[in-house]
Amino acid sequence: MNKNLDRNKLPKHVAIIMDGNGRWAAKNGLQRISGHDSGVKSVQEIVEEALDLNIPYLTLYAFSTDNWNRPQHEIGVLMNLLVKYLKSEFNKLIKNNIRLNTIGNISALPKLVQDEVKRVSEKTKNNEKMVLTIALSYGAREEIEDVVKKIALEVKNNTISIENVDQSIINRHLYTRNLPDVDLLIRTSGEQRLSNFLLWQIAYAELYFTKIYWPDFGKKDLHEALLNYQNRERRFGKTSEQINV
Repeated sequence: MNKNLDRNKLPKHVAIIMDGNGRWAAKNGLQRISGHDSGVKSVQEIVEEALDLNIPYLTLYAFSTDNWNRPQHEIGVLMNLLVKYLKSEFNKLIKNNIRLNTIGNISALPKLVQDEVKRVSEKTKNNEKMVLTIALSYGAREEIEDVVKKIALEVKNNTISIENVDQSIINRHLYTRNLPDVDLLIRTSGEQRLSNFLLWQIAYAELYFTKIYWPDFGKKDLHEALLNYQNRERRFGKTSEQINV
């Protein structure tokens, strides 16, 4: 571990936009599919390292609502890789006390994927050391749209009054209702945008962008992102003087 990293000042919730699989493959003269396959290995390494660091919440952006626009063959490969990952890592999740959580429109996924996600989620639901959340068929705007519809229906049915609709009510209707807000958002591959990911939940998150493609992103790179996070002052609207009192 990086000797400068303070284990007592680590973020509680880390979210990662895992970007650059295709470009990594092109750079190495390989097909895009090889990039996704190598990306799975990075997932395994980062999950294990986050667990070792006692980071309790890790959220990975695996498949967005916009990714449905990709070629059908590539989508099929991604879905198969997901099922393969869940099957191969199941025993590790149990052994390491990791709970699998998913967010997004899971019903849009192929039945085989839905069944495996439900199986692993159910079998790990009582695990407590880490919550590993995988965003599948996820889009933040779609999530917010869904929240608005649900709250509007409750107001219409007089379940809640419009005067009582506040941030806590919104939080309770989010896909991430059981998760804390994101402390650190990491995006690989050099792109510096959020791509419709957890827009509500990252309101006060620290953003970290690296040019490293996801298949090359390892625990050393995670340590660098965490060290960068620790060197920032999180004020949440206050002044430095207030924070340092």
